[in-house]
Amino acid sequence: MQLFWDKLKGWGPGISDLALRVLAAAVILLIANRIVRVVRRLVNNALERSSADRVVSRFLMTAAEIGIYALAVFMAADSLGIPTASIVTLLGSAGLAVGLALQESLKNVAGGIMIMLVHPFDVGEYILFEDQEGTVEKVGLIYTTLMTPNQRKITIPNGSISNGVVVNVTGQGKRRLDLEIGIGYESDLKLAKTILRELFESHPLVLQEEGVTVYVGELGESAVTVGVRGFTTTEDYWTVRWEMIESIKERFDQAGIEIPYRKMDVRLVDGKAGDRASCRERDG
Repeated sequence: MQLFWDKLKGWGPGISDLALRVLAAAVILLIANRIVRVVRRLVNNALERSSADRVVSRFLMTAAEIGIYALAVFMAADSLGIPTASIVTLLGSAGLAVGLALQESLKNVAGGIMIMLVHPFDVGEYILFEDQEGTVEKVGLIYTTLMTPNQRKITIPNGSISNGVVVNVTGQGKRRLDLEIGIGYESDLKLAKTILRELFESHPLVLQEEGVTVYVGELGESAVTVGVRGFTTTEDYWTVRWEMIESIKERFDQAGIEIPYRKMDVRLVDGKAGDRASCRERDG
């Protein structure tokens, strides 16, 4: 028994040192937990002010928590005398393997974060991307969802959008309406321009302070192209466009201004071999 107590006394400094190391590791973990709470509150406040997507908010919060806890664990392990170099090497190798396996997904995640931070478009806006277009319905962490005018849902990877050219059609409060109409060479060109200007200047939804421009765009093979430009609000764009097209057709018909279209002339020829028919397609 005396020998046991002698050995226990010899272990005393080692036990005290181990207790201090464990206490230091526990304090490090407690401090990390406190820091996580503070960071969570600060990040949540910042994301609420920026109106970021909830999915992206949760992702950023989780990433911040994992980073803080990982740092705390390494510091605690170091205080306990556990070699961290091997742990870092192992985690680095595992992270590289996972990164290579999830390369495309990680690219989309990074693209989603960039979209939420840069805000090239918001939910509810109409955008054009490559050969796709529609109203932004949702900006997720990996995909952006568009809804087309005919109610088709389009899902596009965020990595492609963040690295591509996106046209935000409704990003501004006003939008320019451009119309070009072909009229016959025999029609009164000045009268056609006058009618177009009157229609735009008299329409209540056209922004008169932005001005109206009427011009001759092209002398084509079968028609003279006359154009008109004016501004309207984004929400009234399609209403003004449809009403203008209808009004132009009605006013041109009343004024005797011809809008050329494809025609087919059919001639019946009475010959010795019997009746023959010939046809010729033309404009006018």
